[in-house]
Amino acid sequence: MNKIKTNNKENTADIRCIIFDCDGTLVDNETVCNQALVNVFNRFGASLKLEECLKYFQGGKLADILVQTRERTGIKVPIDVLEPQYREECRKLFEQGLYPIPGVPELLKSLSDKGCEMCIASNAPINKIEQTLSLTGLLPYFEGKLFSGFEANSWKPEPDILHFAAMNMGVKLQECVFVDDTVKGVEAGINAEMRTFHFAARPSSTTINHPCVTTITAMPELLDYL
Repeated sequence: MNKIKTNNKENTADIRCIIFDCDGTLVDNETVCNQALVNVFNRFGASLKLEECLKYFQGGKLADILVQTRERTGIKVPIDVLEPQYREECRKLFEQGLYPIPGVPELLKSLSDKGCEMCIASNAPINKIEQTLSLTGLLPYFEGKLFSGFEANSWKPEPDILHFAAMNMGVKLQECVFVDDTVKGVEAGINAEMRTFHFAARPSSTTINHPCVTTITAMPELLDYL
């Protein structure tokens, strides 16, 4: 059983499972996903720029992101038209080149060698999670341990996906830590009362001050707390 130290304090607790977000945490695809947003909306007459999308991006349910983007651009295209086009655009862009976040392959190998249980809790559908992990060579670490908001019928920042993941992994919430790069993901960890690591690698990353949250700026830093 592993020990984890939070907020650089000496108090430690037994940890049995590390729950990871996928997009932007393990896989470097947030720029690609936002480029897909730009491509799709601009087909319908918007004048979106990648920098604008990245500025506003905080994670969350795709339908909500599409609604918010539609409001900003004034585009009236229905969500049920935008969503399949967006997912197809993501699929095409992913296949052109997708990579792990720097240091993630080494981190996962180290955690696996230590015997740490690991799983994914993502707002994305399972087939998208599988595609991104497969294209980056990370899927073997998470076979059979992928949990989606679509399965839980609830999306971050609600805590249900984390409850769902912990339940399926057979561990208690207090025996888990959660790692996410987005504000809404970190809010889900807080709402679940789960020790949470905020991966804040971008200069524009929001500062989050909360007793349940520890900020890291590179994924291998997680090992410093184990």
